[in-house]
Amino acid sequence: MNAELFDKLSILGEAAKFDVSCASSGVDRKGSKIAGTIGNSVSVGICHSFTGDGRCVSLLKVLLSNDCIYDCKYCINKRSADRPRATFQARELAELTIEFYRRNYIEGLFLSSAVVGSPDATMEAMCETIRILRQEMGFFGYIHVKIIPGASVQLVELAGRLSDRMSVNIEFPSETGLKQFAPQKNKQNIFGAMKYIEGRINEDKETERYRRRIGGSAGNFKAELMPAASNSLIRQGTMAYMPESYGYKDTKARAFTPGGQSTQMIIGATEDSDRTIMKLTESLYQKLSLKRVYYSAYVPVNKDPLLPEGPPPLLREHRLYQADWLMWFYGFKAAELLSEKRPNFNLLLDPKCDWAVRHLENFPVEVMTADYYALLRVPGLGVTSARRICRARRYGRLQFDDLKKMGVVLKRAVYFITCQGKVYMPFKMQESFITTNFLGLKEGLPENMVRTEDAFRQLNLFDDFHLQMPEMEVHAGVHRPTT
Repeated sequence: MNAELFDKLSILGEAAKFDVSCASSGVDRKGSKIAGTIGNSVSVGICHSFTGDGRCVSLLKVLLSNDCIYDCKYCINKRSADRPRATFQARELAELTIEFYRRNYIEGLFLSSAVVGSPDATMEAMCETIRILRQEMGFFGYIHVKIIPGASVQLVELAGRLSDRMSVNIEFPSETGLKQFAPQKNKQNIFGAMKYIEGRINEDKETERYRRRIGGSAGNFKAELMPAASNSLIRQGTMAYMPESYGYKDTKARAFTPGGQSTQMIIGATEDSDRTIMKLTESLYQKLSLKRVYYSAYVPVNKDPLLPEGPPPLLREHRLYQADWLMWFYGFKAAELLSEKRPNFNLLLDPKCDWAVRHLENFPVEVMTADYYALLRVPGLGVTSARRICRARRYGRLQFDDLKKMGVVLKRAVYFITCQGKVYMPFKMQESFITTNFLGLKEGLPENMVRTEDAFRQLNLFDDFHLQMPEMEVHAGVHRPTT
């Protein structure tokens, strides 16, 4: 690698670290059996994730350029920032990707960029990069492309045909934050691109279902791309690209961005509550069928009077991911997790435990009779353990020891379940008591992890992390404090 190329990679690799990439590709594709191809894509793990056989796989995460025309207040690559600038040529970056792959450094490419010249010019250069990789170099590996809001739909179409996954950054949870910190960007361009991608994914699914219904095959089924537009890539005939032109034969490879789309939003730069964030997330999943929403805690890389002086607690980002998981796999709704009276998560408890102690009227749950979804709402029970309980109880009566063998975290679950009408131990069914017990577990957070004047801290009860548990007496089947 020559010195100039190394300098570019150093600058643009460092500049890309604030873009959150996907954790899994969602795409299975083998290229080894097709002549002239290199690489493959595995759905179970991309970008510092783990495959089923334990392998850690990684992406080349890089910007095409950091020479941006925008001056977003929060961005490290903003126009007014005094930083070294660099821009890859399309072929330059494509060759670099292939060389890294051949040396087993990477298994795919995560490509983003600052806006150079215009959204169309930037998107065109990114498309040319992945076109060279796919068509000329026969690269079958995973490619994730960040779409530039405001780029023409023709270029978005091309990028979708060439890539495995696409994403468009929302930037902020509300339009107010976008206008305040990124006035050159607008909501319409961002959501317009996301809606177009979602529509094309659905169209491809419908087309595939129709093809199967009529018994068509990849060889005799041709899909037409959008008509030519004015930019150079389209004039050169790149829009005539079809996957089979570089060896694809199966119908799945023809799909528009088969790994779906994702997005990213910055957390903590604005005063948006966790409730606002989760309601937006829920809407994105329902209306745009996003694969993932990524939350990125604000990093103060620039000084501006409108920006917060310091970052938010990283624990807040973690709680948002936990709540996101609850909506994905546990059947929770955003309105259940947070309300107008309590618009932010309690940083000291995970969202599921916090919900449970605030809704004690739903507990205890009898493990022998409760349905699957009721079991999922019990802290300490996950999807796997809830399914095991539903299967095991068909064949006999369950005891607490049986639950532990099934993977139930009893130190959390015992406050919310009964086995054959019996509790694990007598205790006081009270929010403050259960919460204090949770904080006494080894997962309890040290005081210095939460800022003294943190707006997201909600309960003064937990200021003292060295609370002594009161001695208990058994009274009428209930564990009560002696004082």
